[in-house]
Amino acid sequence: MSSSTTTMDNQFELLIDSYLNNNIGIDAGFLNKKLCDGLRQNILQLQKNDMMTAAGIGNHEIKDAGQQMRSDKIYWMDKSHDNIYEQEFLLQVDGLIAYLNSTCYTGINGYEFHYAVYEEGSFYKRHKDQFKNDSNRKYSLINYLNDNWLEDEGGQLVVYQNETEQRILPHSQTAVFFKSDEMEHEVTKAKRSRMSITGWLKRV
Repeated sequence: MSSSTTTMDNQFELLIDSYLNNNIGIDAGFLNKKLCDGLRQNILQLQKNDMMTAAGIGNHEIKDAGQQMRSDKIYWMDKSHDNIYEQEFLLQVDGLIAYLNSTCYTGINGYEFHYAVYEEGSFYKRHKDQFKNDSNRKYSLINYLNDNWLEDEGGQLVVYQNETEQRILPHSQTAVFFKSDEMEHEVTKAKRSRMSITGWLKRV
């Protein structure tokens, strides 16, 4: 086994062990710095090219009229895109799925991910990620790309579990992992541009 493979397996183990202990997996170093910086530059270029679009709600990309529920902008990832950082990220997701399936027997066989930007003043109200009429989304995985994020800048991920809530700052390189049908969560109003890669591991 190569050292890079061992390193990634260690990152997968950190994330999954954290999830098994608390139902919310958090790994502050899931993405390496070079990959994180490259993905952030991708978002900046997408913004410059005016390719980020208002996010929908529901599984038919229903637009949120007036963006009352959420006000982020997104751009879907695809392996056909000729971008080394996007390819590297999706390869890492492939590795995580292989690790999950071999250690936790999850049966994951698909995924979808998008770039997400919460511009100043943007938010996403409390919700679950799994659709009522479609149970394909099994796990949510969020990867943050923001350097030097401060608590008073908002943009926190708030995850609700029983009678408690956990607030997570969107720090660069950090990944958050939880079951899509169990955890209600929201994104508080951001006071600066907040960038992430957000997606779902699926069983289809």
